[in-house]
Amino acid sequence: MLTGKVLRFDDVRGYGFVAPDEGNEDVFIHVNDLECDKRLIVPGVRVRFAAEEGDRGLKASRVSLVEHRADQPPTDGQPTVAAYDDMACDVLTARELRDELTEAMLAGAPSLTGQQILAVRQSVLELARKHCWIDE
Repeated sequence: MLTGKVLRFDDVRGYGFVAPDEGNEDVFIHVNDLECDKRLIVPGVRVRFAAEEGDRGLKASRVSLVEHRADQPPTDGQPTVAAYDDMACDVLTARELRDELTEAMLAGAPSLTGQQILAVRQSVLELARKHCWIDE
């Protein structure tokens, strides 16, 4: 098993890359190979994995967190707020959230109309403001 640090992981698209501690080339990670909740795989998190040769280079399998603390959920549970306390996260402006939402909706549901995208975006932004999830 190898260890490394997550460089990036898109939990919407379900893939990302990890930089092995040995300094070799970055390794592809797919959501189907995670042994933990995908929401815990964020940039900077240390993971343990097996590297296999895939069609396009190295691919990680059996990916798990290096340090599984007591405040982190079991692999089949929902993460708790405490599980995220020590992790870095982005605080977006309303504009940044709007742009991210638009891109995610276009990628995830390309059949949405412009009017539907605007309606969903507005609802999510109102929810984000209500819960102070964005930096105004």
